[in-house]
Amino acid sequence: MDEIERLQDTLNCRRRRKPYSALGLGQVAQQLMDRQISPRQAVFSDVAEAWSRMLPAELSRHCEIVDISGGLLRVRVDSPSYLYELQLCRSELLEELQQQCPKARLTAVKFVAV
Repeated sequence: MDEIERLQDTLNCRRRRKPYSALGLGQVAQQLMDRQISPRQAVFSDVAEAWSRMLPAELSRHCEIVDISGGLLRVRVDSPSYLYELQLCRSELLEELQQQCPKARLTAVKFVAV
């Protein structure tokens, strides 16, 4: 095979390739919502609802769930006195959340002072 035939074969091979088909941004966003965000949001909202039912209104006003990942629930607390109260009942809160929200697979609660 001479040089010209080899170049023609290479060119023909490149022409036969299927064109690259890209997904639209909307499709990618929808897949992200369906696979990642929606399931996480469902777990997060269940935990947030259970949390608000468990705490007295006064205490609830001073704390906010900021993250759930790897079995760890992170709660931001705006006052040292409320932080102390929550730390005293950490194990009871965790146990109750584990019973009410088994899908969350919570293993620990961490309180963070603002």
